[in-house]
Amino acid sequence: MPELGFRPITPTDLPLLRAWMERPHWREWWGDPEVECGYVRDMIEGHDSTEPYFICLDGVPAGYIQVWYVADQRIEPWLTEAPWLKDLPDDAVGVDLSLAEAGALSQGIGTAALKAFVALLRARGHDEIWIDPAPENLRAVRAYHKAGFRVAERLRGTTGDSLLMRFEEGGA
Repeated sequence: MPELGFRPITPTDLPLLRAWMERPHWREWWGDPEVECGYVRDMIEGHDSTEPYFICLDGVPAGYIQVWYVADQRIEPWLTEAPWLKDLPDDAVGVDLSLAEAGALSQGIGTAALKAFVALLRARGHDEIWIDPAPENLRAVRAYHKAGFRVAERLRGTTGDSLLMRFEEGGA
């Protein structure tokens, strides 16, 4: 496997990220590309504490990953869209990701990237790490399970269109 790394997204990266967001495998699970890129711009400009990164393979951007802070997202419109945010610990962080190319799906790259990113987050002191795929996104659910995430059974059925999964040490 190529060398895996992460690089913060900058304003000059937004056209590339937006082009990725136009692809069918992104559109299936992410929102409108213009709106989504607006969120990333807000992150870059410091209006949102979420941290956006490229997943890089041998230094070349190959996907997107972000970490968001649960306590900071307990505001509107997020609380209306995801009321389950109130049920997570204050110190929890969430992760979202997608690979740039549809052909890279189901190749182990997403799982490897998520494992490496979780290791970075844990090194930064984060113990409560969550991910919230759509339950019908079975490819993602399998990849996240391989990376050590487990379904939060206590929240099953209370999270609308999200399946909450928590990272469990030794779960991979």
